[in-house]
Amino acid sequence: MDKESVTKKTGKEAVADGTIGYVQRRKLTPGGKFFQFLNGSLLIIFALACLLPFLNVLGKSFATPGEILMKSFIIIPETFTLDAYKYVLSTPTIPNAILISVIVTLVGTLISIFFTSLMAYALSRKYLYGRRVINFLVVFTMLFSGGMIPSFIIVSSLGMMNSLWALILPSCISAYNMIIMRNFFSAIPDSLEEAAKLDGCTDFGVFFKIVLPLSLPSIATISLFYAVNYWNSYQAAVLYINDADLWPMQIQLRQVVLLATGLATNSSSVDVIPPAQSVKMAVIIIAVIPMLIAYPFVQRFFVKGVMIGSVKG
Repeated sequence: MDKESVTKKTGKEAVADGTIGYVQRRKLTPGGKFFQFLNGSLLIIFALACLLPFLNVLGKSFATPGEILMKSFIIIPETFTLDAYKYVLSTPTIPNAILISVIVTLVGTLISIFFTSLMAYALSRKYLYGRRVINFLVVFTMLFSGGMIPSFIIVSSLGMMNSLWALILPSCISAYNMIIMRNFFSAIPDSLEEAAKLDGCTDFGVFFKIVLPLSLPSIATISLFYAVNYWNSYQAAVLYINDADLWPMQIQLRQVVLLATGLATNSSSVDVIPPAQSVKMAVIIIAVIPMLIAYPFVQRFFVKGVMIGSVKG
């Protein structure tokens, strides 16, 4: 039996002869076709509005100085050149800054996920004493914070100045991320925890052996949030790091842009100093590429993790 005849049957007839598995087709009305066309057109326009500026930045980073001055929009340059990237990577401080940013991002993300998941799991349990008060205090920090000066005093008093821990611990737990993960944990049935405890599992055993394996979409999503935050960290390095050897990539790239704007360089390995415009474009590409590489690995968890964590609770 073909699918054309199946679609003409009623629900009861399809159940009776076992063809209920086929999806019934519905013919679109003229209004439905127009809506699909309009919806698809708007999505394409929105996608191009997001993609074309990035392609312009990428094209200008490889373009020659003359082409950049003549054209305001470049996707595929007429002549490819790597002068801008050679200039940015000419000094040894840039590879060191990239290494610092990678360490801060990896260590910070692992620490943040560990403490955020522990706190979220505890606050997702209804039997926790004082749960409402703690949740209120967490939400309160999203509305009001101590500010820059109290944060600087705390970091300084703890002896974390000129230390990579100053870039990690102050932003270790995000209230927003914790709430998303808490709501995700709340959706896990209590019967799983009760069954595990009847088998002799402890609270930590339930958390690590049952809750975390079931929460991979939420963990992957929140990990991406934390990784982007650590990778793009700028203000914390400006406030807490005075040693140039410990500056992350964002600070060093800003220095590169300033040097290029002033047409000065401290490296003798660069024969041609490219214009400041192409250097800025190369800096943007270098800063964006790591997150573009990481995103496809967690993209399949992204929508599911955010939606479940945002509508439940």
